[in-house]
Amino acid sequence: MPAARKSPKTSRQDGRGYGIVRGVSATPSADDVLDPQVEVLPLPDAALRLGLPVTKVRQALRDGQLVAVRRDGVLCVPADFLTTDGAIVKGLPGTITVLADAGFAPEEMVRWLFTPDDTLPGRPIDALRATGGREVKRRAQALAL
Repeated sequence: MPAARKSPKTSRQDGRGYGIVRGVSATPSADDVLDPQVEVLPLPDAALRLGLPVTKVRQALRDGQLVAVRRDGVLCVPADFLTTDGAIVKGLPGTITVLADAGFAPEEMVRWLFTPDDTLPGRPIDALRATGGREVKRRAQALAL
């Protein structure tokens, strides 16, 4: 009688399991396109400011509520994305969604948010921080057209 074979659903002959993705970063990030003077917070510091565990900050990045940059190899969140009282800036997640829907890559989102605009009070991120961003989101939607 031949020896019983293991079901292919539970193992592979080469010892690797099924459904394992390798070589993909679990946390999305952008290259650091910011001016070096722009303050960024490593994820543990951002988590402290938000009063959340680092895992929740990583989840916010995966969910598109925040965008991170890699500065000197360290995953960081621009400090301007967070309020001083421990929240994500109102309107930022919606703006990120609109920019993503317009086809912006994370680097382009960060660059756009931090580029001065003479018709706004400073940069789009400054307008988001000041007013919650209705005008910023409207402009982001216009970019998609």
